[in-house]
Amino acid sequence: MDHEVSSSALGAVGAAGLSPLDLFLHASIVVKLVMLGLLLCSAGVWAIIAEKIILIRRVNREATEFEDRFWSGGSLDDLYESDGARPTHPMAAVFGAAMGEWRRSARIGGIDLSRGGVRERVDRAIDITIMRENDRLTRRLIFLATIGPVAPFVGLFGTVWGIMHSFASIAQMHNTNLSVVAPGISEALFATAIGLVTAIPAYIAYNGLSNSFEKFADRMEAFGTEFAAILSRQSEERADDTTGGKA
Repeated sequence: MDHEVSSSALGAVGAAGLSPLDLFLHASIVVKLVMLGLLLCSAGVWAIIAEKIILIRRVNREATEFEDRFWSGGSLDDLYESDGARPTHPMAAVFGAAMGEWRRSARIGGIDLSRGGVRERVDRAIDITIMRENDRLTRRLIFLATIGPVAPFVGLFGTVWGIMHSFASIAQMHNTNLSVVAPGISEALFATAIGLVTAIPAYIAYNGLSNSFEKFADRMEAFGTEFAAILSRQSEERADDTTGGKA
């Protein structure tokens, strides 16, 4: 009867328990370490997902509020003093970088604000600020991009190790009953399941969040382009007024 799947063997498996906690407690030390590592990664994944969802909603809301103030027709200098000088969100940082560069150029005596050098410095300030803010917003997304493809393989390693452990038990006990084989295989498959549960949210969240942050970067670029055009137009108007005054 040693080589048959008997009712007593099935009863032994049931007694051992197949709950997640039982599978973890009865796993070998290597499989336990794999499971713990994956669970820690899963906790990190969900923490980053929650943080980034809150962040992208907040920066979009702040950008909308700022753009409403920007296009309300108020003084750009007043807006710079209230929002741009010490920006608290990315859109204000883009505005502050461009406006700050333009004001510094305007303080240089005898400079022509409409010339290409000033426009290039303003555009460069906008581009650098957008790049810096985008890097800050997408920080730690690389963790999701790494966990997505790696976690299943880590879980698979736990699976392979668990199955090897089961075969070793069979060899030592000279017994192929289900009570001998099932626990190790269950532990092994549980490691794979944890790997998938960790990887799937990470992969989905990375794609979704990356798309959201790319859209916000495009929004900053669009605003920066519009604002640079406004500054260029004002520079040309100033140049025309100065030329007219001299004439």
